[in-house]
Amino acid sequence: MIRRDFLRHLGVSSAALPFLSGLPGLAAADGKKKQRLIFMFSPNGTIPWEFWPEGSDLNFKRILKPLEPFKSQVLTLRGVNNKVDGDGDRHMRGMSCLLTGTELFPGNIQGGSDTPAGWAKGLSIDQEIKNFLQSREETKTRFGSLEFGVAVPNRADPWTRMCYAGPNQPIAPIDDPEQMLGKLYGRMKDKESLVSIVDDVREDLVRVSKNLGAEDRARLEEHLTLVREMEAELSRTDDKAELVHPVPDIDPNIELVNDNTPRISRMQIDLLVNAMANDMTRVATLQYMRSVGMARMSWLGVKDGHHTLSHEPDDNKDAVEGLIKINEWFAGELAYLTKKLSDTPEPGGEGSMLDHTLIVWLNELGKGNSHTLDDIPFVLIGGKGYGIKTGRAMSFDKVAHNRLWLTVARAMGHETKSFGTAAFCEGGPLDLG
Repeated sequence: MIRRDFLRHLGVSSAALPFLSGLPGLAAADGKKKQRLIFMFSPNGTIPWEFWPEGSDLNFKRILKPLEPFKSQVLTLRGVNNKVDGDGDRHMRGMSCLLTGTELFPGNIQGGSDTPAGWAKGLSIDQEIKNFLQSREETKTRFGSLEFGVAVPNRADPWTRMCYAGPNQPIAPIDDPEQMLGKLYGRMKDKESLVSIVDDVREDLVRVSKNLGAEDRARLEEHLTLVREMEAELSRTDDKAELVHPVPDIDPNIELVNDNTPRISRMQIDLLVNAMANDMTRVATLQYMRSVGMARMSWLGVKDGHHTLSHEPDDNKDAVEGLIKINEWFAGELAYLTKKLSDTPEPGGEGSMLDHTLIVWLNELGKGNSHTLDDIPFVLIGGKGYGIKTGRAMSFDKVAHNRLWLTVARAMGHETKSFGTAAFCEGGPLDLG
């Protein structure tokens, strides 16, 4: 996709390519608009009466209020159910069957049901679409997909993994911004000497910049600024310099307490948007925490663990208020991601990056204290020209979420007729146009 002869003539090193590969002036012009896809996950269900908009005109309740500036680009889908049955408890199936749309293998991981389970039996929809895009030269990117995490424990089980490269092949998200920065630019930054990634390629980029058009120079400078700011953030020596999370055990009495989480969230979102702006990938996932996660969000003034709160009865007003605050925070992070995309002009194209990116916000449960897999809170944002009409709320009659994944695949140009368990694909893609 890069005019490699031009770069080779200038003697550009491979280390500089991540900064140049997405510049519009150096990309092969095929006349086709780029399409991108982001899945954002938050756990433990929602509070339905403060989540679902009233009517079809998107009268937002508290949880979705942070998305008010983007109302015309939002679509909520009610009545979309995860119908996958079989082994494992609902948290396990809610998490590992969410993007795969198929059953879990029998296994020895015991949850809150009579039947233990293992990993999912198929690949996830993000990887299905990644494989499709990577199979075509005009949509192939350096990474294919990137999996971002925020406060995801460093443990592997069906409660912590939603992305699968295939049967029995869970993909671990990267929840360390420094590790992700190293992945994007080919190496880890040296903490001891604080050698800058930008410093390594400065001469190459100065030489190339002289031969770029005004738009490309501006894009390159924005890219460099983001990386410099990220390095500066990571090299701070204050008492929050270690961007780590405590690792919660499966014991629900263990609480995750860490005020670094909001900071890490914004850094991960910045890296995600930057990677997409520079065409390093067109498919990404952003996973917050995990199913059955006991995150204690002290920065919100919420003292109890998320999962514990989600099990409280509806008449526990304090618990409900805590859950609303938690879900408002997730919606706020989604709004930050949306704004970043909206504020970034589409490289070499028309409109903003949001116009060329479809975001899907999802959860493993519809409601925490009932463990229902019905009415999963699906929110779609952006994707202008994807054949999806936004600015409204839609309701369906208990349709399988496999059909939504068929719709998303079609929107990305992938004309697959089935995904996950075939029986749940009957009726074909949902009509969101």
